Amino acid sequence: MMRRTLLSFICYCLVAARMFGTDWNVYIAPYKCDKTCAITYTFDDGLIEHYTLVVPELEKRGFRGTFFINGSKVNEEGNAEEINRSKPRVSWAQLKEMAAKGHEISNHGWSHLNVTKYPLETIKEEVQKNDSAIYVRVGVMPRTYAYPGNRKGGEAMAFIAQNRVGTRMKQRSLGSKRTSKDLEKWMNTLIATGDWGITMTHGITYGYDAFPDPQVLWEHFDWVKAHENKIWVGTFCEVAAYLKEKECVRLEVIQVEKGLRVRPELALDKALFTEPLTLVIEGKMKKVIARQNGKKLPIVLRSGKAWFEFDPFGGEIMIKIK
Repeated sequence: MMRRTLLSFICYCLVAARMFGTDWNVYIAPYKCDKTCAITYTFDDGLIEHYTLVVPELEKRGFRGTFFINGSKVNEEGNAEEINRSKPRVSWAQLKEMAAKGHEISNHGWSHLNVTKYPLETIKEEVQKNDSAIYVRVGVMPRTYAYPGNRKGGEAMAFIAQNRVGTRMKQRSLGSKRTSKDLEKWMNTLIATGDWGITMTHGITYGYDAFPDPQVLWEHFDWVKAHENKIWVGTFCEVAAYLKEKECVRLEVIQVEKGLRVRPELALDKALFTEPLTLVIEGKMKKVIARQNGKKLPIVLRSGKAWFEFDPFGGEIMIKIK
């Protein structure tokens, strides 16, 4: 009894606890489905070719992207702004279709104002107006934010971060300067370091930093698809939520007869943080059965390792191991 109590205390106090000194090693995977690294494709400013070119290419490979848009520049009937003539934009109907297919539509400011150059009240209006427009016209409330021009600073940052899973604080620009060799080298670095790569793209065939040949991007997608056993391709919201949940979750892990009892505790807003986490068990196993709230969880078992996805807010997990 004393050994079990001590084990529970140690595992409860550690974030993403590992359970040593027993038959199994238990921990939260670095990324979804126990992938080695992650990559997120973000596209700024709502250009029409994000819908006509990028979305089909992503979906062809089973990927989903994040599209940061400016509500004031979304194409509507009768909209004759010069900027939309030179750089055709996506429509609200197209954005809604993209969201329905699993792509993330999120906030890039109503009119792309630099947050470091305007009063806080102006930026508040920019952010809130864009949130509201996306919610009303697309049907989703943005839970992330990308700073226009990547300009960050000032008191607006704290306001912008409220009620969000995350804001884009780092990015790697794709476009005219990148080659297939550059991108392959970067991806191998992500795999080696276990990092989260966040891309930023504007133009594909026109506009800021467009590709001389978009085939470079499609070939990059193919390379990532061929290595998807190691790479999680997730939206910005998905990966940001997973990493924050992993950082904050507490596990109480108790070894019981024929298995384990795992009790996750997560003190985050479950209305915001909805991403399942991946629990990994290492050790001698022939069969693993896991249930949370009576529901059987799908298990992947190979080479002395089992993993499954669970709801960090969903209560106790009972695991039987043979």
